[in-house]
Amino acid sequence: MGRGREPLVTCDKCKRLVPRDKAVQTVKGMRFDLGEQTDVVLDMTGRVVSYCVSCGKHLKIFEKNKKRA
Repeated sequence: MGRGREPLVTCDKCKRLVPRDKAVQTVKGMRFDLGEQTDVVLDMTGRVVSYCVSCGKHLKIFEKNKKRA
């Protein structure tokens, strides 16, 4: 898809709709316990979470580059 019309994604924190190219996306890791098996390591999976710009700044996921004079 071109840059003219990007699909909207939902912010996982505040539920705001933002364009996909403007959203901040990170991978959030999750662990699952597979029961009482002692020889099995916990299962690690990841999920892509999307945040709007204001939530990304509030959660300190990224910082906007500041212009220097």
